[in-house]
Amino acid sequence: MEIRIATEAETDAAAGRLLAALGERRHVALLGEMGAGKTTLTAAVGRLLGVADEVTSPTFSIINEYRDRDDEPVYHFDFYRIDTPEEALDLGLDEYFDSGALCIMEWPLKVAEFLPDDIVPVTIRVEADGSRTIILDEEAEASLDLTEQLI
Repeated sequence: MEIRIATEAETDAAAGRLLAALGERRHVALLGEMGAGKTTLTAAVGRLLGVADEVTSPTFSIINEYRDRDDEPVYHFDFYRIDTPEEALDLGLDEYFDSGALCIMEWPLKVAEFLPDDIVPVTIRVEADGSRTIILDEEAEASLDLTEQLI
């Protein structure tokens, strides 16, 4: 599925389509260059789920936890500052992934060897005109090589 976002105002609608396409899947790998809109898309997902807190990039904290309208956790990871995948394990990565909560990950390739089998890759591509195209691989398989998803 491809979703085009011409203006930031269209981000919530795109996030709604993304959530609908995810269904029961709980692990999302956001791929795209710096400034592509990974955190912006995550914030839109948070708004749709009823997250009351401001969704911000967890670049320095690595993990932000939010609560949706049903008081269920939503985890937002930013692995950009991770130097080794083992650092993420030290943060309890497995526990987050096994929690059943929605886990949205930025820079997931930094921890590729520890990603769950049901990961859903979502690529955000910046177009020449500044718009964004979100590409969701709805048929992603456990054997998916995420490195092929990079732009």
